Amino acid sequence: MLKYMGWAFSVIALGLFFPGIFMPMFSLDMDMQVNVTGTSLSTPLIAQQLSIIGTVKKLWSDNRFLVASLIFLFSVIVPLAKSVAIAIAAFMNDEIKRSRVLAWVSRIGKWSMADVFVVAIFLAVLSTQHADNQTTERFSLFGFSLDVQISTQTLSSVGEGFYFFVGYCIISLIGSQCVALYHKAAD
Repeated sequence: MLKYMGWAFSVIALGLFFPGIFMPMFSLDMDMQVNVTGTSLSTPLIAQQLSIIGTVKKLWSDNRFLVASLIFLFSVIVPLAKSVAIAIAAFMNDEIKRSRVLAWVSRIGKWSMADVFVVAIFLAVLSTQHADNQTTERFSLFGFSLDVQISTQTLSSVGEGFYFFVGYCIISLIGSQCVALYHKAAD
């Protein structure tokens, strides 16, 4: 039973993984407002939705190859390889090959925590919920005094991709534990 549960959890995890990396994890909005003696002008400065794949593409196009590669490796390649290997190991009959696959999964398991690290970085960077900045300047022009008030507001929120990715992380761990327990009991 654990064998099939592990396989099912791995397949479900893969189903959550793809929306998790392609759908927006976070949205970031920044608006600027200028008030000049009672007249107000507002304009958006930033309006972005960030997914893991979108972030990798953006970093790559900005020539930030190392950061783009690390995010792609630890948030896409390693988790995908781990989930596929667990799903395959669930049905391997050759004990030696299965043990090798599970040992490999165990070794990269530590590296797959880097995907959680990436999400933590996203959260830390975007934890600027309702950060407001405001400055007031006084200008004198032809004997008239103008008060100019400039303010910015930054809002960030979690997107659907975040929930899919977190679901992937949790269900993938459950699946790997089921497969490991099954093969431990079978040995």
